[in-house]
Amino acid sequence: MILMNKNSSSFIWRFSCTMLFIIALSCITACGVYTFHDVSIPDNVKTVKINFIENKARYINPQLSPKLTDALQQKITNLTKLNRTNNDNADYVIGGTIITYNVSTSGISSQQAATNRLTVGAEIIFTNSLTNKVDKFNVSRDFDFAASLTLPQAENQLLDEIVKNITDEIFNHIFSSW
Repeated sequence: MILMNKNSSSFIWRFSCTMLFIIALSCITACGVYTFHDVSIPDNVKTVKINFIENKARYINPQLSPKLTDALQQKITNLTKLNRTNNDNADYVIGGTIITYNVSTSGISSQQAATNRLTVGAEIIFTNSLTNKVDKFNVSRDFDFAASLTLPQAENQLLDEIVKNITDEIFNHIFSSW
């Protein structure tokens, strides 16, 4: 039988915890799960034109198009080295249309709607004038809200979140490698 004093058991406990921490840390870093990619823009790209994002959905929130366009312009200006221009011969041209703005029931409780879902979607057209490539892609997000709210009330609560999420998705599709 091995007898351990208080100092020995404390040392073994600290040693075991340290080893577990090192093993866990090496597993996390070895997996490569937590890697982030920066904005990826070739050096020869200098200018960007951001067209107004029109709203052609069946239901039109009059605030959405201007706020989305402005948020996209601000994000690109703040996070890239590109110079905004109104010239049609810009290196990158970004435009698009809001095509989806629908409300549906997403949750039922006691045979009544408990949660509604606002789906917002846009078709984006990204043109790289230097390579003559056009990338058309869709972005869409769902935003849940309490069924007790009217649509105008929900829109007031959700508008900033809608604009941020759609802007982020557009930006990431165009400028990130992931």
